[in-house]
Order: sequence, then C-alpha cells, then structure tokens
Amino acid sequence: MKKIAVTFTTLCTLAVLMLGCASNPAEKDLNDFRDYYSKRFPDTPTNDFINGVYSIDKGSRDQWESLEEFPPYEIIIEKGEKLFNTPFKNGKTYASCFSVPVDSIKSSYPYFDKKRKEVITLELALNDCRKANDEEPLKYKTGAITHLGAYLAFQGRGKTVNVTIDSSKESLEWYNRGKQHFYAKRGQLNMSCADCHYYNAGNRIRADILSPALGHTTHFPVYRNKWATDGDGMGTLHRRYGGCNKQVRAKPFEAQSEEYRALEYFHTYMSNGLTLNGPGVRK
Repeated sequence: MKKIAVTFTTLCTLAVLMLGCASNPAEKDLNDFRDYYSKRFPDTPTNDFINGVYSIDKGSRDQWESLEEFPPYEIIIEKGEKLFNTPFKNGKTYASCFSVPVDSIKSSYPYFDKKRKEVITLELALNDCRKANDEEPLKYKTGAITHLGAYLAFQGRGKTVNVTIDSSKESLEWYNRGKQHFYAKRGQLNMSCADCHYYNAGNRIRADILSPALGHTTHFPVYRNKWATDGDGMGTLHRRYGGCNKQVRAKPFEAQSEEYRALEYFHTYMSNGLTLNGPGVRK
C-alpha cells in the first residue's frame, strides 16, 4: 500500500506541473487577485467590491446612494420583464430556452460549453434563444438586449458569482486568452485593463477615480449618465469593453466576439464568490 501511495503522489505531482490532477492554475490566479485588493484596500469588505468605485471612495458613494433611491433603470427592468414574458410568434417565451428558474439565469453565465467548445454569455444565449424560435437577433450593446439583461440581473440579485474553469484544455485556453487580454497593453496609449483597474485602482485619471476590477462584472448591464445622451443610458459589459479600448486608442473588438467573451470569462471568474447586484448605475 505504501508503494502504491508513493506512486500516486508522484504521478499527481507530475500532473500538477502539467496543469492536471487536483490543481487548477485559475484557482491560484483567483486567490492572488483577491489578496491583492484586500491588501490595497484593507478597509473595504470583500463583498463590497461589487459596488465598484463606490466601495473605495466615500464622496462618490454618497452621490451614488442618492441615485439608487430612485434608480433610472427601474423602467428598463419593467421593459425587460415584459419582453421576457411576451410570447414569440410560435407561442413560446424566453423561459423555454433556460433550464433554471428566472432568478438563477443570470448567475449561470458565462460558462464554457463543452459541446460547442466556446464560452457562452447571457447575451449570446438570449440571441440563440431568439434564433431557435425563428426571431431576429438583437443588437448586442444597447436596446432590448440590455432591457432583458436588466430584468434578469434584478431577478438574480443576491445570487453568487460562480464561474467554473475546469481543467480541460479548451476551457483553460479560453480563460488564458481572457487573462492575456486583461494584462496585455494595447492602443496608442499602450495601456491594459490591468493598468487602470489593477495596478492603479483607487488613483485618479483626470477627475475620475479608477475602480477596482474585482466586482466589475457583478452589476451589468449598467445605466451610465454618459450613455443617456444618445439612448436610454443602458449598456452591456461588452459595450463597456469597447469603450475602454477606444479610450486607450485601440480598435475595439465586436461585441460578443471570442476576444470579449474570453475576457468576460476571466473577468467574471475573478469575482467568484461575490454577490450579483445588477443592474447598476455608473458615471
């Protein structure tokens, strides 16, 4: 028995070194990521990072809390509920496409689909549902897709972020692609997501305080004052990704591109264990 145990231990050690056995490299990333923010902002409770910059700056938080008393996204939630429950031409509704209750839909995404060998986001799933029911797909950054997202996010408030990164080659490839995007510099300003929201979180860029990346994905879709000038103010996470790329003078990827879905996979995994609190209000 002792010889068998030694052999098994040796095999496991070798497997760990080759991204196998009982270890998953994403787990270490998650622990290091969480530890970094807890040390950088020791007075901020871990779950409060779901409130973005409002978790680390009292002045901003006071203004935000007053907005949340009469949130501008309330009417959007109502529109989303109506859309979700209105039958398609064939008589089915969005609910027919999901195997979980409405309050668990939001927390089920993103995930790696082993059959399709790709990451599926909520917005992609909503349009897949429409296509399966012979309906035209929705635009991915604004409009009805954000109304549905706001309704599902509101229904899912209080659920926990629980993205799975399994040890399969394909799942880790998508995860590492998102991780690489987060840390890679791009654009004329030669900046990465991490430059703003990891290394410089809490610092100012002009008049704005840079928010921590931890908790970023918990409150989307969001209403932004900036976006209210040319629409209803709502936008998806991928709309925000595109805006960030433009701000560093890099060409944005298409919403729901593989690049942004991989980024969302990594980005959301980094908030595992935090509470969903969407939709949200941001500047």
